[in-house]
Amino acid sequence: MSVVGIDLGFLNCYIAVARSGGIETIANEYSDRCTPACISLGPRTRAIGNAAKSQIVTNVRNTVHGFKKLHGRSFDDPIVQTERIRLPYELQKMPNGSAGVKVRYLEEERPFAIEQVTGMLLAKLKETSENALKKPVADCVISIPSFFTDAERRSVMAAAQVAGLNCLRLMNETTAVALAYGIYKQDLPPLDEKPRNVVFIDMGHSAYQVSICAFNKGKLKVLATTFDPYLGGRNFDEALVDYFCDEFKTKYKINVKENSRALLRLYQECEKLKKLMSANASDLPLNIECFMNDLDVSSKMNRAQFEQLCASLLARVEPPLKAVMEQANLQREDINSIEIVGGATRIPAVKEQITKFFLKDISTTLNADEAVARGCALQCAILSPAFKVREFSITDLVPYSVTLRWKTSFEDGTGECEVFSKNHPAPFSKVITFHKKEPFELEAFYTHLHEVPYPDPRIGNFTIQNVFPQSDGDSSKVKVKVRMNIHGIFSVASASVIEKQNLEGDHCDAPMETEASFKSENKDDVDKMQVDQEEGGHQKYHAEHTPEEEIDHTGAKSKSPPSDKQDRINQT
Repeated sequence: MSVVGIDLGFLNCYIAVARSGGIETIANEYSDRCTPACISLGPRTRAIGNAAKSQIVTNVRNTVHGFKKLHGRSFDDPIVQTERIRLPYELQKMPNGSAGVKVRYLEEERPFAIEQVTGMLLAKLKETSENALKKPVADCVISIPSFFTDAERRSVMAAAQVAGLNCLRLMNETTAVALAYGIYKQDLPPLDEKPRNVVFIDMGHSAYQVSICAFNKGKLKVLATTFDPYLGGRNFDEALVDYFCDEFKTKYKINVKENSRALLRLYQECEKLKKLMSANASDLPLNIECFMNDLDVSSKMNRAQFEQLCASLLARVEPPLKAVMEQANLQREDINSIEIVGGATRIPAVKEQITKFFLKDISTTLNADEAVARGCALQCAILSPAFKVREFSITDLVPYSVTLRWKTSFEDGTGECEVFSKNHPAPFSKVITFHKKEPFELEAFYTHLHEVPYPDPRIGNFTIQNVFPQSDGDSSKVKVKVRMNIHGIFSVASASVIEKQNLEGDHCDAPMETEASFKSENKDDVDKMQVDQEEGGHQKYHAEHTPEEEIDHTGAKSKSPPSDKQDRINQT
């Protein structure tokens, strides 16, 4: 059985596999360990990866790239509309309102959902890994940014299904990096000692994420995570492109932004120039032959000019660092080391900002490009029965607080309660007790809209059916289990009605239900909540994470049930 970890990046993808000798990053048919996240559609053929990237300039309208931010979003979403301006191909509103791409393929105009596009890319990565392993691949772990919302995560899961992959876990990128870092460390403190706190900073092509993780022997716990979803390597490229567009307008009297082909070529050259400036502080040339209107263009820039040009972007590096320290309740002296990954962390000015904030040297022991894929492959090996891996428990967290609101169709019974707070351990299940006489609806949504990079706070609506009053007219006790699963997706897993029954004769005949979290005290309309903790995924979470609590929204109490009544569960 094969075990594969996939780093699904905005610009490039990496595949790591677990073999008996350890974790290995595999190369594609071009002997390249990175596969561009790019798909080019033609009249007769479809190219994916390196072959598609070479067609970005020649087949502008039908080469799809930079689509990662479109997952799980509606076409009218402001973020989609912002991305649309940047993209040389056409976006289209799909029948369900989501964003899709419109391209010409096999001699006709065709719309593709984002899940289909990512599915094509994942199918290519699957094929690459099968060629390397010489056996079929099904199980995998796929990385996603820690700030992805419920809808975005569901969308990536759908794309994995399109590709015929069984995704065992959607793993947050910084958590994957933390696993790749921690599992090989032999000197981690024992469980009864103070943990080692490590900061992981990942700045890729399109986003910036920071996590603080606490390590003990065989255990990793994510304490806090912060992010700037709109700061990455491409913003630095854009700053260079805008600068040269203005210069060429004055110098050569050409408007580059009107010509999508010329603009794409300029982006490619600016990306190369940015990488050269990370290694050299001297003046570097930018020369493009036959750039536009048969003109050759040339210019130059040095690192000092570049840093001045990107001053506003560099100022955005520090706020997430400050926020993550506050959320984890840690001081600088509590941090053992700072690990950086992601292509954009190679920019010297970015490193400088991080060093200046933590007042200590940063570590580059991890492979900046491949660490995420390696962490995913390790997680896949842990989850797979085919591999024996050193015991290592992973406690991730919920990136945004989630609130549950309920309303009843006939009564005026409404209320709400935060079921998962920000940075709550995940995966996790909670059982909430309601007292109702009729079916009711639950609506899950993100509590703080300003935290979520998404204009629609709704997660989903759930209807709890087959709820009736008890035979004595009292409200029924309804237990609803809500879950934040291993993928970070919220769901209402089950609902049960507990019937009161008079027991004749011997009390020992009936199976007793023993759950410490439910007291024998009834409330009128809704109104007891908490929350029986259950283990999530593979680790058991104990009361230390979320002590048992009862939340009474109305303060209304009804009489306690007589002692000869016994609860029985009915699944609804």
